[in-house]
Amino acid sequence: MGRVSHMDESTVVIAMKDIVKKFGDFTANDHINLTVHKGEVHAILGENGAGKSTLMNVLCGLYKPTSGQIQLNGKDVTFNSPKDAIDMGIGMVHQHFMLIQPFTVTDNIILGVEPTKGLTVDKKTAREKVLELSERYNMKIDPDAKIEDISVGMQQRVEILKVLYRGADVLILDEPTASLTPQEIEGLMEIIQNLTADGKSIILITHKLKEITASSDQCTIIRQGKYIDTVKVAEVNENDLAAMMVGRDVNFKVEKKEQEAGEVVLDVKGIRAKDYRGVEILNGLNLQVRRGEIVGLAGVDGNGQTELVEILTGLRKAEAGEVKILGKDVFNATPKQTFEAGISSIPADRQKHGLVLEFSNEDNMILQHFEEAPFAKKGFLDRKAIREHAAKLMEKFDVRPRGTEGAPSATLSGGNQQKVIIAREVTNDKDLLIAVNPTRGLDVGAIEFVHKYLVEQRNKNRAVLLVSFELDEIMSLSDRIEVIFDGQITGSVAGKDADEKELGYLMAGGKQA
Repeated sequence: MGRVSHMDESTVVIAMKDIVKKFGDFTANDHINLTVHKGEVHAILGENGAGKSTLMNVLCGLYKPTSGQIQLNGKDVTFNSPKDAIDMGIGMVHQHFMLIQPFTVTDNIILGVEPTKGLTVDKKTAREKVLELSERYNMKIDPDAKIEDISVGMQQRVEILKVLYRGADVLILDEPTASLTPQEIEGLMEIIQNLTADGKSIILITHKLKEITASSDQCTIIRQGKYIDTVKVAEVNENDLAAMMVGRDVNFKVEKKEQEAGEVVLDVKGIRAKDYRGVEILNGLNLQVRRGEIVGLAGVDGNGQTELVEILTGLRKAEAGEVKILGKDVFNATPKQTFEAGISSIPADRQKHGLVLEFSNEDNMILQHFEEAPFAKKGFLDRKAIREHAAKLMEKFDVRPRGTEGAPSATLSGGNQQKVIIAREVTNDKDLLIAVNPTRGLDVGAIEFVHKYLVEQRNKNRAVLLVSFELDEIMSLSDRIEVIFDGQITGSVAGKDADEKELGYLMAGGKQA
């Protein structure tokens, strides 16, 4: 679906000149330039921690630049808050949505700028305006639905409508496809087309190369806080972009040799469970994972994959069913029991379930082994051994910045926090590794790295269960793909025969032929 360009090169809407942003001694943005034209889709590409979000937070008024100048329609501007930016027509849609769950779509869109009649909020006018906006850009929404009842893709449209309602002419979309299905991504690309056709300009923060080539006119690349280049997207390919972003050539193809799967490691039968509202979310799910294979669990968020993983790792109780690891019963066991039985996991929420953020990196790397040798002697921690272990892992897993073994994990970027978890869990050497969205929010260099380790686990004859919303990831890594829909496995495809369209159809509830 190639992009039809609506860019007007004669009209510069935004010019960021020589932007420097420092946090203490750390320079997040080091003299960055950005020029955006009317009707343009301008991608900002960079690794984790390259400074993309910092630059956009400067543009939308969240941060003040240390030095440098922003121009809007040729005039110098200064923003003291996001309100200043939105008043001047710049709105940001954040990666993690900022919506109030029990409120309706309309209430969320007008929050803080409610139209009034006398002393009451004029809901009727507001609802009409919301509907008119959604129809104008072909964004199908239900203005009366509660946020908690709608899909992630729909919530994103609400966020986009929220900034449009406030009169934005420039929309900054931060990692907008992180949790969308392929069909929803196509829908978003259409919305972007419709917005630029109407003269709006879009800035897209991303590290997904496929999206840039499909949707953008120009792309600015940032590496380690520095401006690298701005290129016309039509004149470059994905490999060129990746090399500029990472500073080296990247191998996109996951190298893995054919191998026969061995004995059943994980055996799940008839699992039933309810979600937080008491609604049945898993209804009789069956799943097996064998030694020496990666099984990919593909599905749209909210079909029971989160609950399944929580049951397998001891964070939630199931109502009924069986869970066995190498024949041993671990149904409704505690997290410690599941770990001891042979399950290690890379959790979905790295900050909530993966790390103790205020602990140091070195302590986070031995969370499950702090009572054992070589990390403990006669009940006392051996600090030297712990530090050496962490230094070795940080080198091997390329955790940046180096030398931060003793620093709290909270000080690392999200991508580097993820590497700490992966380093720990892969070194745990368990029979089953459950990886949930293991590369969410990581850049191509780091993704290549994580994929290598997942395949290495499989080659060492361990079982790997990969749960991911990234279809490309599931397709390139899995030996077998199981599709989950509405709390059950509804289709099974050999990894090498997988087809994106067919998987998308199954993920949306279609039946397997």
